[in-house]
Amino acid sequence: MNRLENKVAIITGASRGMGEAHAREFIAQGAKVILADIKVDLGQALADELGDNALFIKLDITKPEDWKNAVEIGEKTFGNINVLVNNAGILGPVAGVMDLKYEDYLKVIEINQHSILLGMQAVIPSMLKAGVGSIINVSSIAGIVACFGFPNVAYMASKFAIRGMTKGAAFEYGPKNIRVNSMHPGFVLTPMMIEATDEDASKEGRSALDEIPLGRISETSELTGIVVFLASDEASFITGQEHIVDGGMTIH
Repeated sequence: MNRLENKVAIITGASRGMGEAHAREFIAQGAKVILADIKVDLGQALADELGDNALFIKLDITKPEDWKNAVEIGEKTFGNINVLVNNAGILGPVAGVMDLKYEDYLKVIEINQHSILLGMQAVIPSMLKAGVGSIINVSSIAGIVACFGFPNVAYMASKFAIRGMTKGAAFEYGPKNIRVNSMHPGFVLTPMMIEATDEDASKEGRSALDEIPLGRISETSELTGIVVFLASDEASFITGQEHIVDGGMTIH
């Protein structure tokens, strides 16, 4: 069964990591997907591999004109956009409150938080034309609790903000049949996580494995299931909610 048949999706940060995993599964489930990223070579190679239902578009998520271009090209190629996965983001410098430079704070907020607004503003008109829409804003468990191993007020601020933006948009556009949910991963084996720590999420002698009841780091594919679900009609009565996928890390 193609769970995403007749869905046209934009997935940001689609060239690698979680975005790539989502794009692959969306295509497998029958969707047409605009792969949006600033990494042109990786993104185009993935689109070529995935075939006619995939289209790569270079998109800097901090630029409104790039969002406008992506939606216009996506509509011309596949039709109205009815799914957005706001996946792209950065960790930024791992720094405590007194060590964080203001310009670094602003950069994290621009990429992780402001881009969520720009993405929603860009796709909602297309979703209104389609008469239906699902927006999945990727936050983090760092948007739920103080995240182990990362004293980073900028990252946490941006990820907490996504929760509020998601709920506000869900409340506003629910009557228009547009659902908006947030997804909150724990530690996931992605290039960004490895760059920040290592393959078992260790840092300075402490390991996240000690904090995760399931005792392991998740694979990107384990995040994709909830994203596919939220994009599909199976989640037609779910909006404005946080969906935590963290191996139980936030139980305590």
